[in-house]
Amino acid sequence: MRPFPARAATPTAAERVRSILAAAHSMTVVSDGTHTEVRQLDGMGAMGHFHLRAPSEDVDAPTTPRVPVRLELTDIAPTPVRDRLRARVTVTGLLTDAYRAEAAEGTCVEFGQAVLEDARGRAYVTLHALEAAELDPLATSEADMLTHLMDDHSELLPLLLRLVRPRPGSGLLRALPLAMDRYGMTLRLEHPRTHHDVRLPFQTPVTDIEQVGPQIHALLATARRLSHTGRLLA
Repeated sequence: MRPFPARAATPTAAERVRSILAAAHSMTVVSDGTHTEVRQLDGMGAMGHFHLRAPSEDVDAPTTPRVPVRLELTDIAPTPVRDRLRARVTVTGLLTDAYRAEAAEGTCVEFGQAVLEDARGRAYVTLHALEAAELDPLATSEADMLTHLMDDHSELLPLLLRLVRPRPGSGLLRALPLAMDRYGMTLRLEHPRTHHDVRLPFQTPVTDIEQVGPQIHALLATARRLSHTGRLLA
């Protein structure tokens, strides 16, 4: 089953990694054989505690021991969909000293690589791509927007389903909002034994969070118009 329309813009791997790093509330830091759970990121995201820099290219610099570090983050859907794990992100690098969770200032990490794992597979992201990726304006507000849609406006979900082609069959149990980004919204359609996701793209990518409301209203207006006229989507 394809979303409406068939080709919808989606975030790049680098954009998704950057959003996950910015919106994270917790992460696991693995360094020097120790696993440290960092659960309070104080709204700063992972990069408020770790500063990524390119590997040193100064071959004449004195050799300083480096401590390998791995940052592990999970992207969990804020709504009670089936299989809430949306993605995993792993960032590897080197530290000049052992990691100390109680450090007052951020820890500098000599970047190795970032890996995004989701339903589409595994993608490797370079530091250059990560720095070039623009932070999604919805990244840190997505969870609140999705839970607001589900808790206060759940009657709109059947209307949004009218945009899905082919139309969902009679075996559909429920449709829930799974994700939202600058390019559009993703719904998870749950059937008795399976589930799959459909994409509802915005007319244009949003550049500011204030633009989200009008874009959602445009989707709803299209759904109402199609229902009223009985038109079928190509």
